[in-house]
Amino acid sequence: QVQLVESGGGLVQPGGSLRLSCAASGIDFRIATMGWYRQAPGKQRELVVTITNVGRTNYADSVQGRFTISRDNAKSTVYLQMNSLKPEDTAVYYCNLYGSDYWGKGTLVTISS
Repeated sequence: QVQLVESGGGLVQPGGSLRLSCAASGIDFRIATMGWYRQAPGKQRELVVTITNVGRTNYADSVQGRFTISRDNAKSTVYLQMNSLKPEDTAVYYCNLYGSDYWGKGTLVTISS
């Protein structure tokens, strides 16, 4: 049974940082491409970043240079370090086994002063 569990969301002031985590189980994490998506209120879910099994990354233009994805294969966990956060980064962030229908339940990130 595939499970993806996100954590680390919260309320942060503009310019602040957060680190999201996604713990995966039920998959061979070592060979998985993982992705982070987000869905802002009233908007469609959008791809934020992906990371392949060998660490190749692909960022959305809107987060390039501010967000960093990483993975720890020993812990079957993928991380999203978010810096210089902006109000427009407010969204529910979801972890995804890229290309699959396996999703976490999401973690809410709110950027507000």
